[in-house]
Amino acid sequence: MSIQWFPGHMTSAKKKAAETLANADVVVEVVDARLPAASSNPMIHELRAFRQRPFLKLLNKADMADPAATRAWLDFYNAQPGTKAVAISCKKQGDAARVPSLCQQLAPHRDSALKPLRLMIMGIPNVGKSTLMNALVRKKVAAVGDQPAVTKSQQRIDVNSRLTLYDTPGMLWPKIEHPVDGLMLAASHAVGVNAYIDEEVATWLAGFLLAHYPALLTARYGFAVAGIDPPAVLEGIARKRACVIKGSGGELDLEKAAAILLTDYRNGTLGRISLETPQRRAAMLAPA
Repeated sequence: MSIQWFPGHMTSAKKKAAETLANADVVVEVVDARLPAASSNPMIHELRAFRQRPFLKLLNKADMADPAATRAWLDFYNAQPGTKAVAISCKKQGDAARVPSLCQQLAPHRDSALKPLRLMIMGIPNVGKSTLMNALVRKKVAAVGDQPAVTKSQQRIDVNSRLTLYDTPGMLWPKIEHPVDGLMLAASHAVGVNAYIDEEVATWLAGFLLAHYPALLTARYGFAVAGIDPPAVLEGIARKRACVIKGSGGELDLEKAAAILLTDYRNGTLGRISLETPQRRAAMLAPA
């Protein structure tokens, strides 16, 4: 299954972002710590490279990611020139409060009222940009929602005389090249629900969990997973949670079971899970 999702407002958002980046000092990209590479928009890197701006990469939702995988990603990104990467949870005020000082280190010449530090907050939908903005300003200035692409227009916020923020809409890119990236993005709720079928994405997620986190499935749903395949995981969840289609004579409601699995992954109930590591990413991109 190839998942693609590029609403019309994202085209204008990209054009506006390119214009605003000329006035920004540091690009702050928010990614999902559970899938840092898959949730990183290549268009952001193109725009940043063109303007030669320093780069702070925030691996948000780190409290829901596998700590070992997150450490590997931080090592990977911090080895790249012009890049500083940190793992945070934007819902924690203390984590968000670190962002301006980290950016100040990347643009030490912007440190006064005459030369305020100008940060451009970028990222794909539903990675936590709006939560970060609200935490930095300490009031609600950006809409936060359960659906991707809640923010559809850019805004400028002067936090104080020394700090200006540009908040940009979540932007995906026109064509997701690797099908597994689309599956990871859908599983993590970064694309609109009309772009995929829950049961297909949940079946892929079940297969990934069987391969990498089988104990978490057993701990959450209470059945042994040794020797079973991904569809059997959904069937097991349906039985355990009494997901039955009404009037069907007991037929399992696999669509409802899929929604349960996806929700449990998305909100962290399943445990700390990372869908990719630098090593697995490199293997996926290696020539056949």
